[in-house]
Amino acid sequence: MILANGQSVKRAKPCPICEQPSKADSFPFCSQRCKDVDLSRWLKGSYAIPAMEEDDPDEDDFV
Repeated sequence: MILANGQSVKRAKPCPICEQPSKADSFPFCSQRCKDVDLSRWLKGSYAIPAMEEDDPDEDDFV
């Protein structure tokens, strides 16, 4: 939504860690603590994207 003065208005989205309303200074999180929790999860590999392992190529794959 855009106001008459040209500024946009965003609804506060919940923090992805604790579900409290997010704050502008730490968006999309509600606090520095939640930002740190999220970073820790990334560094530990909790958010790793699973990869599909492919079979070894056969001769049929090259024809």
